[in-house]
Amino acid sequence: MVVLVVATTSDPASIGPAAAFLAMPGWSPGPPIAEAMESFTNGNVRLLKHERSIVAEDDLDQRWQEATGESVSEVIFLSKHTAVSKRPALTVHPIGPFFFRVPHLKEDETPPQGGTPGWAAIPSPRIGPWLRLMQKIAVEQGLVPEFEVTLEATHHGPVTSTPTMFVEIGSTEDHWGRQDAAQAIALVLWKGLGLEDGNAVGTWQRNCEKVLLGIGGGHYVPRHMDIVIKDGVWVGHLLSGYSLPMDMSSQVNVKSSEEVAGMWKHSIKVSYEATKAAFPGGEVIAHLDHKSFKGWQKNAVTCFLQEQNIRIGKPSDFL
Repeated sequence: MVVLVVATTSDPASIGPAAAFLAMPGWSPGPPIAEAMESFTNGNVRLLKHERSIVAEDDLDQRWQEATGESVSEVIFLSKHTAVSKRPALTVHPIGPFFFRVPHLKEDETPPQGGTPGWAAIPSPRIGPWLRLMQKIAVEQGLVPEFEVTLEATHHGPVTSTPTMFVEIGSTEDHWGRQDAAQAIALVLWKGLGLEDGNAVGTWQRNCEKVLLGIGGGHYVPRHMDIVIKDGVWVGHLLSGYSLPMDMSSQVNVKSSEEVAGMWKHSIKVSYEATKAAFPGGEVIAHLDHKSFKGWQKNAVTCFLQEQNIRIGKPSDFL
């Protein structure tokens, strides 16, 4: 089984970290995959470079296996992050590992940034541990406090079948090409994948620990982030409010999830199932950003979680 790190030459925040990663020892040319694609190998890590948008190349894990005979255990995408605030940032987020789709869209809707409607990819178990590793490296490299190190909610594609995560540099063109940021991301990969000393960071051991499924909040899920930044916390999908579209006429006295229409229940269900698949043997517990919900919305979500026998936890339950 190999880990596939994916970069695109069309994105400076992707190819910069990839170049810094390849400058570290142990790399050799990898097998040919397809036209306009180049690969490199180092232990059980494979780095794949292509020329298209990072969200345009679906099923790279399956295509790698078909071309090389090597099974892919996870996919890590290197990409740029954009934000209205324009604040410098280093971010990680699920799409599923892995790769994450857009679970709240209907089947006839087209995702604006790749993926498949109504489906959530398996999230990488590394997301929580790598967030903390990224914070440590960013401090050591002098990027903090200029750069914010943060989680993002689950969003966009491309499509994968294996656990996936995105690792990104934000938030403007001035930051995407920063060599110091690229070096920090390369160090996260180098240390996190165990190429430094053989000790990978964030490997799930089926150890019956608790896993946070974040529900509610904005794109940067700050209340979930406050928990995940603590040592030892595992995290799966993170569903912001925009992934939970709800429709109800009266919006009062909600006593059953059936009273509130919309794709929100499907979003929660598929994200819960994908998170369970990422952490076999673990206990997936929902953590709600209560302040981000109106009363009727919180009642609906709580009712649905109870109907699905999904435990709701407090911050102290994960520490």
